[in-house]
Amino acid sequence: MRYFIYFAYDGSAYHGWQIQPNGISVQEVFTQSIRVILREKTVITAAGRTDAGVHAKRMVAHFDSERTDLNSEGFVRQLNSLLPKDIAVQKIVPVKENAHARFDALTRKYEYRIYYGKNVFKDKFAVRMYHSLDFEQMNTAAQRLLEYKDFTSFSKLHTDTKTNDCKITRAFWQSCGDEWVFTIEADRFLRNMVRAIVGTLFDVGMGKMSVNDFCSIIEAKDRCRAGVSVPPHGLYLVDVSYPEEIFLLS
Repeated sequence: MRYFIYFAYDGSAYHGWQIQPNGISVQEVFTQSIRVILREKTVITAAGRTDAGVHAKRMVAHFDSERTDLNSEGFVRQLNSLLPKDIAVQKIVPVKENAHARFDALTRKYEYRIYYGKNVFKDKFAVRMYHSLDFEQMNTAAQRLLEYKDFTSFSKLHTDTKTNDCKITRAFWQSCGDEWVFTIEADRFLRNMVRAIVGTLFDVGMGKMSVNDFCSIIEAKDRCRAGVSVPPHGLYLVDVSYPEEIFLLS
């Protein structure tokens, strides 16, 4: 039977989601733990990969098992007891045998969190800002993202993707208590895309470029024209959505 597993992780100690030859990854730890319990050579396929230091409030992955009783609170508790404290399973649900956590995803949503002033309780999970930002201008620029589909200017260079087209449906900054949060949602994201967009929006917010300049950067399809990538620890994958028909009633 195939299952979707929903989980969260603090990415501080990991070299991203995907198994790496020279560093511990979330996928490696997760795979080891679930194999111990199931005693099967389980392969876990996620909705996407997060970079080193990036967090996930909700990641989704699929795996197959001979067992048909894994969508239970007991199994979730058992798996959570074996996983380290920085990875937590939220739920496990049965899906159709051809359901795919990556290819069936309709949308993915990320957040980037920043704050002002020294705060020892935020240092690992948001990025401290030292410059004043014009969030109104940044939101104007962010809305222009919805007008484009080719985001080569915000993609990591020399990747193996076949297309740099993405459909962004939401992109905005909002004040949340003592933080400012950038929310962006799309059907897919390129490697390093969100962090590059945020870095370029910072340039807009600091008056280093205009909204028209921001649009010109997108149209240039040149990563060298865009701003720097912001630090990873302010970035969170917060949700992945799927069509209802791939789920089985439990």
